[in-house]
Amino acid sequence: MMQLRRSQERGHADHGWLQSHHSFSFADYFDPAFMGWGNLRVINEDRIAPGTGFGTHGHRDMEIVSYVLAGNLAHRDSLGNVQGIPPGEVQRMSAGRGVTHSEFNHAPNQTTHFLQIWIEPSERGIDPGYEQKAFAEADKRGRLRLVAAPDGADGAVTLHADARLYAGLFDGPETAELALDPARKAYVHLVRGRLRANGQPLSAGDALMLQDESSLRLDQGCEAEVLVFDLAP
Repeated sequence: MMQLRRSQERGHADHGWLQSHHSFSFADYFDPAFMGWGNLRVINEDRIAPGTGFGTHGHRDMEIVSYVLAGNLAHRDSLGNVQGIPPGEVQRMSAGRGVTHSEFNHAPNQTTHFLQIWIEPSERGIDPGYEQKAFAEADKRGRLRLVAAPDGADGAVTLHADARLYAGLFDGPETAELALDPARKAYVHLVRGRLRANGQPLSAGDALMLQDESSLRLDQGCEAEVLVFDLAP
């Protein structure tokens, strides 16, 4: 089974300093048909205006992944981490039993564009944690590069969740296939460009939800950047 969700069908919040598109119910956007997919709970596509950002706020019992597309995201948290997150780097923050953090765009003339991803953890009440790694474009070109996984395999950031996240860049004749467990769920989110997933044409912001499928094929990319999630059912 495959279900297509177009970009324009997502929830949208205009806060002036923040433009946010919600793939799943979040804050004031509520749609009982889109509460998450497997243990994937949130994908927000956020654009933060120059010189603004999220003030200090708290989280509990969630694996939070930040994937920056343009600009830089300045992160500060109660664990003592002070980091800038540029494009090409993946940040994982385990909220565990409780953490506070802030996220800002300190650039005077550039918007920070990023994806905020929440995945439900396998265990509640763990120690909060932080990890950030860079993944070269060459490692994602024409293939799906594992960037987050429960065991930190292949140099990925370590998720405390039953989920694996892949990132890929596709153009022209480049193709990739990923074996899927039909008993699990998968989620394809096209970050930018155009791409075909299992025969379904996708444009930037579109998503394809899969279950009872044994494989995923990506092809016909045009300046495409894609995230693929392998998720608990």
